[in-house]
Amino acid sequence: MSPTKVREFLLGEPLDPLRQETRQSIALVAFLAWVGLGADGLSSSAYGPEQAFRALGTHTHFGLYLALATAVTVFLIGLGYNQIIELFPTGGGGYRVATSLIGPYAGLVAGAALIVDYVLTIAISIASGVDALFSLLPLSAQHDKLGLELGVTVALIFMNLRGAKESIKILLPIFLGFVITHLVMIVFGIWFNAQGLPALVPDTVRETHALAHETSWVFVAALFLRAYSLGGGTYTGIEAVSNNVQSLAEPRVRTGKLTMLYMAVSLAFTAGGIILLYLLWNAVPEEGKTLNAVAFRQVIDALGLGENAGPALLTATLAFEAGLLLVAANTGLLGGPSVLANMAVDSWVPHKFRYLSTRLVTQNGIMLMGGAALAILIWSHGQVDLLVVLYSINVFLTFSLSLAGLCTYWVRHRRTDARWLGRLVLSGLGLSVALGILFVTLVAKFNEGGWITVLITGLVVSLCLLIRRHYTETRQKLGGIDAVFAHQPYGSETEYPPLRPECATAVFVVGSSRGGGLHALLWVQRMFPNHFQNFIFVNARTVDAQAYGGAESMEVMRTDATVSLSFFVNFCHSYGLASRSYLAFGTDPVLELTELCDQVRNDFPNVIFFTSKLISEKENFLTRLLHNQGATALQRRLHLNGMQMVILPMKI
Repeated sequence: MSPTKVREFLLGEPLDPLRQETRQSIALVAFLAWVGLGADGLSSSAYGPEQAFRALGTHTHFGLYLALATAVTVFLIGLGYNQIIELFPTGGGGYRVATSLIGPYAGLVAGAALIVDYVLTIAISIASGVDALFSLLPLSAQHDKLGLELGVTVALIFMNLRGAKESIKILLPIFLGFVITHLVMIVFGIWFNAQGLPALVPDTVRETHALAHETSWVFVAALFLRAYSLGGGTYTGIEAVSNNVQSLAEPRVRTGKLTMLYMAVSLAFTAGGIILLYLLWNAVPEEGKTLNAVAFRQVIDALGLGENAGPALLTATLAFEAGLLLVAANTGLLGGPSVLANMAVDSWVPHKFRYLSTRLVTQNGIMLMGGAALAILIWSHGQVDLLVVLYSINVFLTFSLSLAGLCTYWVRHRRTDARWLGRLVLSGLGLSVALGILFVTLVAKFNEGGWITVLITGLVVSLCLLIRRHYTETRQKLGGIDAVFAHQPYGSETEYPPLRPECATAVFVVGSSRGGGLHALLWVQRMFPNHFQNFIFVNARTVDAQAYGGAESMEVMRTDATVSLSFFVNFCHSYGLASRSYLAFGTDPVLELTELCDQVRNDFPNVIFFTSKLISEKENFLTRLLHNQGATALQRRLHLNGMQMVILPMKI
């Protein structure tokens, strides 16, 4: 079996990005988007409420405040991100918002934070999911957790390489199982202790005043804010929805808002309800078990289902919880590559992260995010309490930059949009909450692992600045080459000969740079005067993440490619040379060019192919990483197919 057949067997048959049916078949309706994107936030109820409640120590009465604050915060931030969906219907999330509304360097910080955050999303979700499963096992089994976490990560990478919609459909039954079992646990757990609810508020207020009298209101505020900030991971799924609007079904804005509503309602109910369960059932941490497992066991025991049914229900509930955490980890493998693709468009990361695989997923981004998550899990040994600290800082850094961008936008449009004041107030409230949680988490947990997040994010920012500088210098040098050839005059011929397929034919593989194409054309004419009678230009444009973001982008790419090829053909005609162009679109430019060249050889049997390639005096690992080796790869394929190709070096 050939490598291509093996690939198709494992990942599925290639999809045609130019067919409208393809776009419709992989677009996510609101419900599937809720599963694939919003589930990140919903699943965080497995560890966010627990981390917050544990931080209260013996002052568990603050749990009531936490439950209310969590629900309010979810809706507040969610409403702010609804505005982002309206303003940025092609996606981009925090990176695109900060870049467009504040500036490119604010966008860089937001993008770097998101990249690190999505890696941590994968790691913490898998680690927490395995913790939930191992809550059912004896303590002696704990040493096997890391191996299972790594295996699950590899499996999720493979699933996503097959396509986003396919991975979501596989995880859909798990998602529904989580919703049903946790709905039963929360509703019954609160109903069973309903007699204690009327006294809960006055008792909480009384104990709060007593604690303030014993210590101070500053201590009370600090205790609550610390616990509240550690529960910040609960709000994580909000960013994923706005970041992937381009993958939603039309109308995208409406689908995105509906997805956000599903996510906000389910997250507020689940996270707030679980905190109330801790409070009403006096849940106390046990070694080797999550606090959810402890609380759910108490609720199930109160149901009196018997020796077999009770443990079976607990097993099912925790298994579905672990399963939903896998869905959340999947969000990191959806959202992270999307951020990388957007940053690659702006040259902050290597351009290869824009490219789609034959399954129309950003394969390079999936591999990078998955590999980084494996490294984080190995380094942290899957310790959820450490990962939560690393995670929360960047979550609220991105929230803060996005909401600050919204505030800036509404201030600028106060004279042109009647809604500006209400939107500004809403965005300002969200910004205040996000900044507060960010500050408290950073200060309280800086020495307990927070500094690692700051260091890693800083390193990512530094690397992005280095990459951007290299691409900028390369573009300037290419611009200089194009400027030299821009003065190349057109000829005066108004008549040109017809193509003669039996004669010698020069075929030029060209890109978007006119300088490169003219360099090759003029070199061939100088070295082989009057030898070639036909001059053919071929170009294959890459349908990358940016182009596939919408039909308008695809049309712009098609028009730009057509104009570029028309320039070369018209240039040849002006000198009385027979010329024609060939154009193709696809996700693999080398494959598309190979097929185009084969088509040209069938039309013109006596051909030699030419292309230009940039070379640098100081070539190193970084330059090889940042520039694809398309010319060399194409030459090899053509030579294997019996076609001759000459690569003309173009020094920059």
